[in-house]
Amino acid sequence: MGFGQGLSGLNAAAQNLDVIGNNIANSGTVGFKSSTVSFADVYAQSRVGMGVQVAAVNQRFTAGNLRSSGGELDIAIDGEAGLFRLQDVTGNVFYSRNGEFHADKSNHIVNAQGLRLTGYIGGANSTTLGPITIPSANIAPSPTRDIMTQANFDANATPISATDVVEVLGEVTLTDSTGAALGAMNYRVSSTGVISWVDASGNAVAPPADGTYTSGAGVTVEIAGGQIVSGYMDDSAPNVAYVAPVIGRPFSPTDPDSFSHSLPIQVYDSLGNSHQVTQYFVKRSGASGTTSQWDVHYTFDGRAVDAPANGGPLSMTFDSAGRLTSEPRTIVSVNQAGLPGAPAEPLAINLDYSGSTQFGGGFTPSFFQNGYATGEYSGLSIGTNGEVVASYTNGEKQTIGRLALADFANLQGLKPVGNNAWQETPDSGQPIVGYPGENGLSQIKGQSLEESNVDMSQELVNMIIAQRNYQANAQTIKTQDQLMQTLMQMR
Repeated sequence: MGFGQGLSGLNAAAQNLDVIGNNIANSGTVGFKSSTVSFADVYAQSRVGMGVQVAAVNQRFTAGNLRSSGGELDIAIDGEAGLFRLQDVTGNVFYSRNGEFHADKSNHIVNAQGLRLTGYIGGANSTTLGPITIPSANIAPSPTRDIMTQANFDANATPISATDVVEVLGEVTLTDSTGAALGAMNYRVSSTGVISWVDASGNAVAPPADGTYTSGAGVTVEIAGGQIVSGYMDDSAPNVAYVAPVIGRPFSPTDPDSFSHSLPIQVYDSLGNSHQVTQYFVKRSGASGTTSQWDVHYTFDGRAVDAPANGGPLSMTFDSAGRLTSEPRTIVSVNQAGLPGAPAEPLAINLDYSGSTQFGGGFTPSFFQNGYATGEYSGLSIGTNGEVVASYTNGEKQTIGRLALADFANLQGLKPVGNNAWQETPDSGQPIVGYPGENGLSQIKGQSLEESNVDMSQELVNMIIAQRNYQANAQTIKTQDQLMQTLMQMR
């Protein structure tokens, strides 16, 4: 029986050397998992063993080192838990740790063997598994739905009146050059500085005759045509000579003097064409001594919007601490939002001024709008959670899917099929498929690859040991042969 034991040892050592050689040969293979040989003794009815046999070839699914590759579609699994889920054109499913991927002619993400990388497709929180496809079409435009405007309005801005201001100045006592007293007379001053004479009830009366008078304050006043030519009246404040005329400035986008500040913002219609919504801010006199008021008017490409009616205004009120106290939100609507020959859907834009202030400083606006034009595909990135995000030339990003990772209760039960791939077997159990980084699955690292987990130093030591085992088993056969020769010579 000695020859049998020796031969089994030679076979076992040879298979061990095969496994070691395969490990060394694949030390540079991306995602390769090294193997070890498990041996078992062989017994029959006797107490003397019949040799050795290979019980199993086990793969070590420990994680290899990660290295940056720079490849746009290179992916590494950052941890031990998880396998890429791949699919061929007929629907057969394979699993791999090799993350060297590229795009094929159909824009599928595939490996060197043409197996397609699969993931969750069909939108957020999808449970549908399928091959991930890189987009080739333009991203659809998105009309502007919201504008967030946050600004500091200058508390020291001069209020602008929408109408001419006429102010009643009170009464004055006039004495003519002869010393005759005309008595108390009432008067008004218009925004243009024109004086009109009224009675105590505000009804118009004849003005004083042209001439030189003395006011009750002893000031010489010359009047011609009912108007002051020189001097002033100061019986009641304010004095005529110091009142600046207030000319009304009804709002007009073409009159810079009719608004305090303007803020143009680029927006987009449903076709992705750009337009300009301009906000015009007008400082008004406050409703009381403790509040300040600003009116906001709107135009769309230079014309009044449909809502608020005639372009506004929206009234904004600030308290004495500069805080916005009025409703900060409004809706600006444009029924005909398209361009000539390119009709678009009506726009309804939600504007929000929350956080705006009125302090004694300059007008400092900031804003955000969420619309965008169409854009061409420009690149792809993969997040640690497996999200596959496409980038476009308009600066927008779009999640086109999410990678799926699979794990098994018994990884040793997987069937190696070559090309760095395995298939499910009854021994492995069914795959546990999920999102990277969830339910115990490892995260993903883009533009990186997982190196082979072969430990070259350990493999060389194992090779020396296997070589010694082979030599020792050969020596037992040689010794058995010498014993047989001795028995033959005894004849």
